[in-house]
Amino acid sequence: MTPVTKYTKSGDINIAYQVLGDGPLDLVFVHPFVSHLEQNWEDTAITHFLRRLASFSRLILFDKRGTGMSDRVPVNELPTLEERMDDVRAVMDAAGSVRAALMGASEGGPMSALFAATYPDRTTALVLYGTYARGIRDETYPWGLTAEQVELVAEIMEQSWETGPMVEFMSPTAASDPALRESFATYHRRGASRGGGRALFRMNMEADVRNVLPVIAVPTLVLHRAADITAHIDGGRYIAERIPGAQFVELPGNDHVPWYGDVDALVDEVETFLTGVRPAPEPDRLLATVMFTDIVRSTELAAEMGDSRWKALLEAHNGVVREQLATYRGREVKSTGDGFLATFDGPGRGVRCAHAISEAVGPLGIEVRAGLHTGECELLENDIGGIAVHIAARVASLAGAGEVLTSSTVKDLVAGSGLEFEDRGVHELKGVPQEWRLYAVR
Repeated sequence: MTPVTKYTKSGDINIAYQVLGDGPLDLVFVHPFVSHLEQNWEDTAITHFLRRLASFSRLILFDKRGTGMSDRVPVNELPTLEERMDDVRAVMDAAGSVRAALMGASEGGPMSALFAATYPDRTTALVLYGTYARGIRDETYPWGLTAEQVELVAEIMEQSWETGPMVEFMSPTAASDPALRESFATYHRRGASRGGGRALFRMNMEADVRNVLPVIAVPTLVLHRAADITAHIDGGRYIAERIPGAQFVELPGNDHVPWYGDVDALVDEVETFLTGVRPAPEPDRLLATVMFTDIVRSTELAAEMGDSRWKALLEAHNGVVREQLATYRGREVKSTGDGFLATFDGPGRGVRCAHAISEAVGPLGIEVRAGLHTGECELLENDIGGIAVHIAARVASLAGAGEVLTSSTVKDLVAGSGLEFEDRGVHELKGVPQEWRLYAVR
């Protein structure tokens, strides 16, 4: 569900915020540069990043004043770091958060560091990603920009606002993909005006929190991607060396924006640091009962009925199948045109579902056949693979009209379930190295 946008007052300014998740700890995420709370949920990359954070926390999001859905302010009245800290406190109060971890990304880092040093009683931990201690370089901090470079970048950023400001530097991943590039540009256009974006960048470059770093007393994690073009990794090391007890983690990649690149590796580090538990890797294999179904004589029926009638029949058939999948806790993997590929977490449910589908399509004047096998499946994007899927497809191809055919593995696993089977003999399955004994469900 997309979280509801709410508002709270920080002085005379309305600050938009959202709360997502119900984890045991509160986490305030301070967006980089500009943001737009509701646009977040129209971008799959940002959505994935935020939902990962919310999977182990109660995630608190807000648009900084002057950006997104919060009140816009004149470019000559942009907020100071102190005013932005006030905005965070106001949002935490409105969200009912007494203490929270802060995660500041890019230009959200300096303000988050200042908040942690100023309000240790309200800060449980600090996470800094791809950030800097000072925007403009000097003899002791050589990783910022010169004053001349700041003006040049600000001008280039303003000129490229329509197509994505400095996208090649901030996110090479987005720059190389036309769809991501347009999403990147849309996000910034909604997050701030063209002139506002330039003014915000110039203001952000004036930040200098070097003297604040040794005062930070809360547990701190500093994350930085090794080839980040926008913020040099040595600037991240500088920060970690000056915050007492801070951990520094170097991540591979060159994306400055946190929701592009290897997002899960980044969030895994945050989760481990904040919860003390490293998340288990997402499984890429599992044991499942695989079912294939298809309509008997579908090619002939399509020719006999014509396009419109055939499409209507297919829609009715698909509705029946999906209804039975829902009843028996089946997971639709995909439609195969005149049939379905689905999986079940138990072979008994798979067999009963196949039988129910065969019965339920009778009033439509058609027959289906189904084949099932239980085995290890590879989890692919929007699909499954592996030998178990291949075997189930071959079993289905040998089923007769109205028949539910299973491998011996399925029959053995449902022993004692009350299901009855008829032996259909041993078969060679094309592409499968061994012979299989098949059984028809009575």
